[in-house]
Amino acid sequence: MFESVTTVGQDEFADFVAARELRGDRSHYELLNGRVVMNPPAGYPHGEIGGNIQRIVGRLVHDRALGKVFDSSQGFELPSGDTVEPDHSFVSKERWAAAPPPEEGRFLRVVPDLIAEVLSRKTASQDRGEKKAIHQRNGVREYWLVDSRAREVTVFRLDGGAFDRGSVYGEGQTFESAVLVGLTVSVSDLMTHD
Repeated sequence: MFESVTTVGQDEFADFVAARELRGDRSHYELLNGRVVMNPPAGYPHGEIGGNIQRIVGRLVHDRALGKVFDSSQGFELPSGDTVEPDHSFVSKERWAAAPPPEEGRFLRVVPDLIAEVLSRKTASQDRGEKKAIHQRNGVREYWLVDSRAREVTVFRLDGGAFDRGSVYGEGQTFESAVLVGLTVSVSDLMTHD
């Protein structure tokens, strides 16, 4: 994991990422409270759980034409000055229509309605702390933390400008999304099965 010691703005960050990509660097970088943070690739079962999230959320969003679903390769420039690259995100048709038009090769300038992060040992404390605060400050309406080791999902919902205390759902339980009305998720369906 890499973290800068100096702070930069979103334009400098975008230039930094573009320069790294030109050199063949495919690492994931985010701009958190002015610091450039690099996260190395995640280990198993991160990718399989991520595929499950994309399948479950993507199917409903596609079938009902609710908006757009993105994976971890999409960056978002947030109004707070942070640039994040969530594991999974959903942007409603309403927020998409109100956002500036997307520019090819640039980060999107829209706040996702829903963000899901699959926790890893390297990023769990950041996802639970600093990034949760950033998402709350920018108006993300629902935030999922998927913990494969505990085999549970914690769901935070925005209430009056702040996330609630969060609801924890374990294996064998289901939860309903407040953002994606009609989506009921089985925690077991998100996890890996050997």
